[in-house]
Formats: sequence, C-alpha cells, structure tokens
Amino acid sequence: MHPVSSYSVSVKRSATDPRGDRCCLVRRSTGLLRWLVLLAMLGCDSSTTSKTTGLPRASRPVVAKKSLVLSKTFDLRQPVEIEHQLLSSESPVFEDVAISADLRHTYDTGDKKLLLMVQPTGGGCGWIDFDRDGNWDLYLNQGGDPSLPPSEKQPSDQLFRKMHHGRFQPVTELANIDERDYSQGVAVGDFDNDGFSDIMVTNIGICTLYQNQGDGTFRDVSGAMEQRPGWHSSAAWGDIDRDGDLDLYVCRYVDFDRFHPRVCLSANGERRLCQPNEIDPRPDELYLNEGDGTFRAAAQERGVFGSNNKALGVTIADFNNDEWPDIYVANDATPNFLFINQSDGQFLDKANELGCAVASDGRAQASMGIAVGDYDHNGFLDLYLTHYEGEWNTLYRNLGPAGFSDVTAAVKGVSVTLPMVGFGTVMEDFNCDGTEDLIMANGHLDDPGHLGTQLAMLPQLFSISDSQITDNSARGGDYFGQQFIGRGVATADYDGDGDLDLAIVHQNAPVSLLKNQSSRRHWLQLQFIGRRSNRQGIGVRVTLRSGGDHFMRELAGGTSYCSSHQPAMVFGLGDRDQPCELEVAWPSGKRQSIRVAELDRIVVLTEPVDDDK
Repeated sequence: MHPVSSYSVSVKRSATDPRGDRCCLVRRSTGLLRWLVLLAMLGCDSSTTSKTTGLPRASRPVVAKKSLVLSKTFDLRQPVEIEHQLLSSESPVFEDVAISADLRHTYDTGDKKLLLMVQPTGGGCGWIDFDRDGNWDLYLNQGGDPSLPPSEKQPSDQLFRKMHHGRFQPVTELANIDERDYSQGVAVGDFDNDGFSDIMVTNIGICTLYQNQGDGTFRDVSGAMEQRPGWHSSAAWGDIDRDGDLDLYVCRYVDFDRFHPRVCLSANGERRLCQPNEIDPRPDELYLNEGDGTFRAAAQERGVFGSNNKALGVTIADFNNDEWPDIYVANDATPNFLFINQSDGQFLDKANELGCAVASDGRAQASMGIAVGDYDHNGFLDLYLTHYEGEWNTLYRNLGPAGFSDVTAAVKGVSVTLPMVGFGTVMEDFNCDGTEDLIMANGHLDDPGHLGTQLAMLPQLFSISDSQITDNSARGGDYFGQQFIGRGVATADYDGDGDLDLAIVHQNAPVSLLKNQSSRRHWLQLQFIGRRSNRQGIGVRVTLRSGGDHFMRELAGGTSYCSSHQPAMVFGLGDRDQPCELEVAWPSGKRQSIRVAELDRIVVLTEPVDDDK
C-alpha cells in the first residue's frame, strides 16, 4: 500500500455516512479495398475547421453501405508486424492473476447453433467498492440462452467481493443480486449521492437498475426508469445538466427480436447471423435524474438523437472546454455522434462539423469501443475508437476550435489494427513514464461464414506519443501472446499500489485480471468525493503542472465498451520528482488549487463548499 493523503477532510468518511462517490455484427468489411485506399492516403488527415460552441461558464443551466465479402484474410496466430521502432526501452507489463485471486467467471454466449444476432456483442464488467471497505469489487454480467426469457434456469450475473487477503469471493446471493436476463454491459454510478455506488445492467430487453442499500445488499429499482424494451449495449453515467446528480445515457443498437428472430441466409441458402445493415436501428435514450429516485426519458426533448444510429459505445466528457459535459456515441457502420452541450438543457450533434463522425477517407466505420485522453498534452480530450476487421482503429486528435483530425496514419497506427476486430479499449499511462498507453480487447464475431478468419484474436498494447503509435504487445506479458474473443475492459487499482490494473472479459473463456507489474516512474493517483457535484466526481477535470510541463485528465463517464472503471485518475510523471500544482475543476463549477509536495502517493480530494474555510 502507498501513502494516502486527504485534502479538505481530515479522514475518509465511514461506510455509514450517507453523504458528506459488432457489433458490426457480421458486416463484411471491404478488406482489400480499404488496403488500396490506405496506400494512397498514408500520411494524410482530414482535419475540419469550425468554431466550438459556447464560452466557458460555471453557472447552472435553466432546466426547462452496402456490404462486400472480405477479399483479404489475415493470419491472426502471429503478432502483426509494424514498420517503426519502439519509443523507449520500457513497456507496461501485466500478469494475469485471475486464478490465484479466485476470480472465476466466464461470459456464456449460449448455443453457437442458434446464430442469434445478439450473441457476439455481450460481455462487460464494472469495478465497484459496493461495501465501502476500501477494496475494489467486481460486477460481471452474464449471457445464457438468448432464445429464452429470464428464469432460474438461466445463469445470473455475478458480484465478486475483494477480500483483505487479496482474493475475490462471490457474494451474488448475499448481495441480493439475481440478474438472469441476457446481459450486455455494466455501468456503475452513485445516482442517489448516498456514498454507495449503484449498478446499471444493460440487457436485451429491459435494463436492470440496482440501488445500493448501504448494508451490503442491492434493491431492483428498474421501475424507476421510463424504459422501452430493446437491444441495449453500453451505458454511461454523467451529470449532463450539472444539477449535482448523475443522469444516464443508454445505447440502443438495432430492432432485433431474439424470441422471434429474423432468419438471414447466405448465398448458398445456409442460415447465418443477420448483418446490422439488414436490421432497422433503434434510437438511444437519455434518462434525466429527477432527484427523487426516478428517471425521465428525455433524449428527444434535449436533442440527443441522430438518424440511423446503431450505438455500441458512449462517453460523457467536456470535448470543447466550455465546462459542460458533451456526449460522444460510437455507432456501427453509420456516422458517430458528438452531442455538444448548449448549456441551456439542449444538445446539438456537431460530429460531422467537428470532424469526428467518419474517418479520414470519408467513410463511416464500425465503431465499438472508445478511449479518451489528452495524449498530445494540448489541454483538449482526444478520442481513440476500435473498429472492425479491414478498417483501422481511429485516433481523433482534438485541436480545440479547429475540431478533430483523424491522425491515425500520421502516427503510424493504421496497419497494426487492420486485421483486428476491436471492442473494449482504454487510454492510460500504465507505467507512469509520461506517455499514454492503449489497450484493446480484440475478437471476431461468431460468423462461421466469414472467409478464412478465426474468432479468437490477440489483444494489443500500444504506447502513443505525439508522433507515433508503438506496438508493445510482445513485451506486455504472457497475456498478450494468447488469443481470446475479447469484449469489456475496465481499469482499477484493485491491489492498492497506486497504478492501474485491468479486468478484461472474454466470450466463452474465463475473465482475466491483469495485475500491473510495470517498472514505474513517478506518479500521483487522485480519488474524489463530491459534495455539490455528484458524489463520485464524474466529470471532474484536473490539470497538473510540474515545472514547465502540464498534464490534463477528466473523469469521463462511460468509455471502453460495456464496462465501468474505478473513478480515479493516475498521472504518470516520468522522471519529474518536484512538487506539483493541481488545478481542480469540479462539475458544480467549484475550483480548487492544491500543491502536492510529495509524489508516489494516493490523494483523496473532497470538493469544497462555500462555508469551507
């Protein structure tokens, strides 16, 4: 354990203190065509210039394609070769300790012979300290037989409690968790601001909302939401109206009835998985927290909708630096959305205008996972999106008022991801050398008709600088030499040593718990307690200054794919060992300036209020 410092409070609050935290499903890619296009465009980008909306404000609002058969196949048994050199002599290193930690869980997609469209997409996870004992527990959802309704015969989602001796213990029944629908993802957030985190489970049907009772148990309060049945994928908590409580954005995919499925046939008359371009889309939903334990569906009312959306990933963060949270949505094979908050309760989709709706070749990609971070240290949040085989994972550099630019080719990040089908992804500095890293969970879709491709794929570990992406997968540990059907990825400092570890969910194979074993440089971990802002501080932004260098992070809602992270920030400082200055911007508009004299420690920040001295 590393030192823990607490600012604005003398001690941590006790557990009894109520307040005071392809889907691109079977879409055949244009493999060879993509390769030829890329050869012609390497080194180019598609920056789009436009004005951002609004000026910084801290006051509260007045609340009033046709598919083609893949022409090129890839040998996924061998690591992908790249043409550039390593950035440094060190790489983050991880060890899969799931077995020794007694974390045993497998996401079951059901009978492969069913060929139901919902089977390839599920498998999420959520870190949660549900009992507030200081140890990070893990919620893992479950599939089962998608052709059957929930019943005792179906497997349940699982909640694992991390014990003080470092191992995990299943406590599902003790916690009153009995979630047996065909689940996709997990979103963790304290929607009632009582200090005990709650759980949202996205399902094919009706989603389940579990309210933490503060005594080690949960209560199903799904009826508090104005829900419509449908295919729900990722979800994200965020205080979009800055009224102090968390609202919820839920991604909805396509109009597919798993109990009366549409039958899709191959050219030779054999049954196959339906493709997303054969099924009508379903609009997403935004649930506004009414502050009384209920949620109101308000996507249409607030302008949070777009045409032909097929959403799989979502994040809520401030992308234009106006201090209001925006919503970015990753759609499958249709343009992505960037809903810019107008600070008056309304949103406008500016993705096309700001250059992050489609890739640099003008085509919509099959977007699944989203990673967020300021990799170029310019003070604006960048985006990294995972995609389908034959496409590239896209790095959108945020240029501020000039919008976003697809710089993937410029940083040599195209060829290394073309063979992959990516889902969960995160952008963090895992070895604290001052350079961001990217981790991707890869895995194909359950399509026996796909030419020459296997389902399991190698996960990937990259380092990313202002000038290039470097593949460190071969140096990241034994896990990155194995093949999986990877889906959800979530970060947490589960062992309390200051750096970030990972839970990664695989379909039909055991979950992995990747313990961070990197040789670290200097670091600082921040945790948050909101008082006027939401309890977990989701949406808080911190700028760290060390000498002449500065780093910025925001505690974004959502990100990755169908998963939730521990609400903490880790700044990697490399060889910088001098005291640092923190500028903290809380979602409420409150600001803090803090000097941290000693590094390599965990600092707990509590939001000040007007009567604080």
